[in-house]
Amino acid sequence: MREKVTLKKIKKYIPLYVMMIPGLAYLIINNYMPMPGLVIAFKNYSAKKGIYGSPWCGFANFKYLFVTEDAWIITRNTILYNVAFIIINTFLSIAVAIILSELTSRFKKFYQSAILLPHLLSTVIIAYLVYGFLCVDTGFINTSILAAFGKEPIMWYTETKYWPFILIFVSAWKSVGYSCIVYLATILGFDRAYYEAAIIDGCNKMQQITKITIPMLKPTIIMLTLMSVGRIFYSDFGLFYQVPMNSGQLYPVTQTIDTYVFRGLLQLGNVSMSSAAGVYQSLIGFVLVLGANLAVRKIDPESALF
Repeated sequence: MREKVTLKKIKKYIPLYVMMIPGLAYLIINNYMPMPGLVIAFKNYSAKKGIYGSPWCGFANFKYLFVTEDAWIITRNTILYNVAFIIINTFLSIAVAIILSELTSRFKKFYQSAILLPHLLSTVIIAYLVYGFLCVDTGFINTSILAAFGKEPIMWYTETKYWPFILIFVSAWKSVGYSCIVYLATILGFDRAYYEAAIIDGCNKMQQITKITIPMLKPTIIMLTLMSVGRIFYSDFGLFYQVPMNSGQLYPVTQTIDTYVFRGLLQLGNVSMSSAAGVYQSLIGFVLVLGANLAVRKIDPESALF
């Protein structure tokens, strides 16, 4: 009898199991099958000898990230930029999601598509859009805005002080439209009875947002933030390499771990060092996720991921 019940349940969920196959296949091929290749980080890799035939070198490859004079700069840039992205993009994503959820215009779908469009653009295209604004000779800002006020043109691609703000702005413009989708879907799933009751009690829109929407969004905010914390030692390669046009004068404010390793790989051709950087980033991200989740669990156990 119990076997019949079990078979009945399995048959009931067969469509769901079939739907899981593409995702599981992608996860296994992209995330698990390459894992034996992590051994490259601990070897002096030679293409002639292969992965397992290359000699061991222990942790020598990891010194590449720590003993150079740029180690502090690339670590600082990677962490601080990601912290800024997490805070600013999360705030803007929630704000945009709330605004879209309140729209009743027939152009609502158009607004959603327009906000999402920057995420779908290639980073190369975005880099040239930024260049169109910042080019010294023909850029819109120098030739139109600054010229209208009688100001001297700014050498944007040699002045480091402007680029933290430019990169944060470009990141927000590119990412917020995509990030807000999860928040928007969550908000649209809320029971409208809460808002109707709040209106009867005399709450205005701002009070509804602060007393109903934000508290109910808290689990989603925490989940997405924890996922972002796990990648705090990674950076958007295109944003930091393509957008500044690989300008050498901007390295102090645009150089991150990913771009540093890429440039090192081009110059040295050392695959093992690049692999070591990837292992280092993954381990730190794993520890950060565990630590952040532990902190959340101590404060609010129901909001923790595990």
